Amino acid sequence: MGTYRPGPVAILLAVLAGLFLLAPMLAVIPMSFTPFRYLKMPEGELSLRHYRTIWENADWHASIWLSVRVGLVASSIATFLATAFSLGMWYVQPRLKALLIGFVMLPMIVPPVVSAVILYFFMSWLAKAAPAIGYDTFWGVVISHVVMVVPFAVVVVMVALSQIDRRIEMAARGMGASIWQASAWVILPNIGFGLVAAWVMAFVLSWEEIAVTLFITSINAITLPRRIWMGLRDNVDPAVAAISVILIVITLAVVLGRILWRETRK
Repeated sequence: MGTYRPGPVAILLAVLAGLFLLAPMLAVIPMSFTPFRYLKMPEGELSLRHYRTIWENADWHASIWLSVRVGLVASSIATFLATAFSLGMWYVQPRLKALLIGFVMLPMIVPPVVSAVILYFFMSWLAKAAPAIGYDTFWGVVISHVVMVVPFAVVVVMVALSQIDRRIEMAARGMGASIWQASAWVILPNIGFGLVAAWVMAFVLSWEEIAVTLFITSINAITLPRRIWMGLRDNVDPAVAAISVILIVITLAVVLGRILWRETRK
């Protein structure tokens, strides 16, 4: 059977669709070089003043570092919890499996603002009992992000487990392995890619989380998305365009690096 090759019309439509989707991102690039103190297209003169602001301003550094730390911790905890839950469902197969999975998926299903309000009241109450992990704290943000990203990690891990033949686990148990040994030495290595994918997805979702973060933080735990939101809401700071371009470049570098790595392995 011959390989299907798209015609010129299909290629043209694909290019136009891609340009339409990329247009907002492309518009940010020239705005990041504006010499003005507000978001506006440059008029003849280009400036790096807003990139210099990102480089020199300690507030931006603190927000970036906080988002990185929150993302690393939240994604690791979320992946651990998602793996434990998914393995439990895979092993036990309880009668209420669908109900339990649905309960875990609630943060994914309900509108983010509903989750944000619930977490706000929970963090406010938690701040009275344990101020270090409550409202407007690092651990408060971590806990809230874990709640929001666990459902996505559960989906990825459960899909990976669905590809595992249960007979390999039965064979390991038949050879004397305990359930913990079978999980650690047989099951988990076979879903390693799924675990990595779950962790990466959880990190990305935590990195860009803004709806819940706006409700549970104030002045002490300002993540990068919140700082960007503040820059747009308070004074339309062009540094927002500069940091957006930096993030776009990093994303493109990661994607292209992944493509090149995959091509070199063929």
